[in-house]
Amino acid sequence: MEDRTSQEPASPEVRARVQESFDRQGLMAHLGARMAHIAPGRVHIVLPSRPEVTQQHGYFHAGATSAIADSAGGYAAFTLFPENTSVLTVEYKINLLAPAVGDSIEAVGTVLKAGRTLTVCQLEVFGVQDGRRSLVANGQQTLIRVNRPER
Repeated sequence: MEDRTSQEPASPEVRARVQESFDRQGLMAHLGARMAHIAPGRVHIVLPSRPEVTQQHGYFHAGATSAIADSAGGYAAFTLFPENTSVLTVEYKINLLAPAVGDSIEAVGTVLKAGRTLTVCQLEVFGVQDGRRSLVANGQQTLIRVNRPER
């Protein structure tokens, strides 16, 4: 299988297209999430800790953890899609491995297999405390490439 992912940044055009789409997501803005890395087939999203994204024990809420994982995978796939297309999640499964604690959590979406219609991504979420990362969730996701609707 050809490895289409990279740690190298995406082209300026792809970065702009991904960032513009991310900026239109009301949920990511509401949560306070931000893009930290955009590369071909790989995206990192960071969510800083604050009371609004935690649950009753002070851990990051599973909904917030899952939401940034879903978006990281979706945008990882989107980096490989052609212009005038968009991305939608078909399904995803996430395993919560440990309480999500830290100054922030970081979701990493990585394309495992890119297809003409369906793309499969690996999802990882890390708790980040004082620069040290600890895996708190992982999963897998299937996405579909769709033609961008006319506006």
